[in-house]
Amino acid sequence: MNDRPQAESNNGAVIMKFWQLSKRIILFFAVNILVLLTIDVLCLLLHIPQRIGPGNYLYLLIFCALVGIGGSFISLLMSRAMAKWMQGVEVIDPNTANPDERELLQIVYRLAQRAGLSTMPEVGVYQSPEINAFATGPSEAQALVAVSTGLLNRLRVPEIEGVLGHELTHVINGDMVTMTLIQGVVNTLAMFLSWVLAIALSQGSRDDRDRSSGGNFFMQWLLADLFRGIFMFLGLIVVMWFSRWREFRADAGGARYAGKDHMIAALRALQAAHEQNADMIGEQQPAFAALKISGKTPGWLALFADHPPLEERIARLEQMK
Repeated sequence: MNDRPQAESNNGAVIMKFWQLSKRIILFFAVNILVLLTIDVLCLLLHIPQRIGPGNYLYLLIFCALVGIGGSFISLLMSRAMAKWMQGVEVIDPNTANPDERELLQIVYRLAQRAGLSTMPEVGVYQSPEINAFATGPSEAQALVAVSTGLLNRLRVPEIEGVLGHELTHVINGDMVTMTLIQGVVNTLAMFLSWVLAIALSQGSRDDRDRSSGGNFFMQWLLADLFRGIFMFLGLIVVMWFSRWREFRADAGGARYAGKDHMIAALRALQAAHEQNADMIGEQQPAFAALKISGKTPGWLALFADHPPLEERIARLEQMK
């Protein structure tokens, strides 16, 4: 009799965990959706797919590639400004007299020099109890590394170095650009396949006179949007797989630039914080999902996890020579 409330509680926790996977990835994905929808509305107004015609699939593919990949790069160009706005990041003045800010700048600059970066990234801090950090930007020369006040207050300097080394590796590896290209390919395929299916279904249900009508084109547009949402949801599995793979590379880079012991210490500190708050479903729990420190994601939800479990990441670092 008491199993039902427990089951409902577990289901609620699973659903919440799904939505708390990663703010950064969700933001990137949301910007892509908004860009594509904006372009899609313009295409609808200009009747571009109708002008291309159902038989010219090569032209349709080229058009979808321009829109899909172009939309992803637009979101990449917007990423730094969007991150500052969404998170309320305050960029630190390189000439600041604040001792805490100067110490943070020195850590980032020291790690960046070890990594061979020719241009120092912007460094920012935002107010949040979350233990969080992220790197974003369209290129090495326009990168932003930001940390939360919660991270600065709760981690020791060696652990902070490990986290920052990890984030700088994302910049050095060009993960933002690679992520953009992968998302662009997903956008292209989703848009192309959705229009092909929409055109095929609408042709099968209309006669020649109705095919040329505005109502039929509107039905094609609705079907294309429906199929695009399905294909982009499936494509998210591919994007998340790459995201998990790049986290292992970023951990290895953090170990190179900040020291293996510091990188492991950072992950263990995050693991301890996660375990200490494992029963929380409230204010701080999203923080642990946001900074790639969530525990093992159950079942099929693991396909949508953008970061591997901490235990696996620590184990790989310990085996690294």
